[in-house]
Amino acid sequence: MAASTTLRNVIGLSNELPRLSESALVLVDYQNTYRTGVMRLEGAEEALAAGARLLAAARAAGTPVVHVVNDGGVDTPYDIRAEIGAISDEVAPIEGEKVVVKQVPNAFHGTDLEETLKGLGADGGDVIIAGFMTHMCVLFTAQGAFNLGYRPTVVAEASATRSLEGPDGTVVPASALHTAGLTTVSDLFGTVAAKVDDLKA
Repeated sequence: MAASTTLRNVIGLSNELPRLSESALVLVDYQNTYRTGVMRLEGAEEALAAGARLLAAARAAGTPVVHVVNDGGVDTPYDIRAEIGAISDEVAPIEGEKVVVKQVPNAFHGTDLEETLKGLGADGGDVIIAGFMTHMCVLFTAQGAFNLGYRPTVVAEASATRSLEGPDGTVVPASALHTAGLTTVSDLFGTVAAKVDDLKA
């Protein structure tokens, strides 16, 4: 079976990966939520380690960094006032790095993320995205960025998701959902970097 031509190729969008030093980095929902309990993701620890390497490279390159967290409210796995909803220590923000709080998968919806990026000089430019979950908040934040005129790139190894039951009752493995989410991004919304090291400083 041959693959179809991507929408990006049909309409002439570039598939070249951005330079880290010429982009903004948006880290999505790297919360303890996804490391334990009911929302634990397959491959979360490996993705988080890659996210830590991505963050370190961005800081070394002088790349603006924005952290995004999902606030689901008190007594939920997304309670940002509790340890379960906190940003994991490995990628915790340092002084000067903005934290944006969202309540829906698209981190641009109902938040000040766009204004924050504009303030960092990234208006309409390259935005590198990584985090949890690939098929949900990472995908829809990439779509949101694209819709606003940004050029998003998702880092595959620094993102992860979980297995879910499909409409026919069979289990869709996390690896399949991860790949599907990334494929949706690369069809139209942006580019996908397989590894952190694929991004030139």
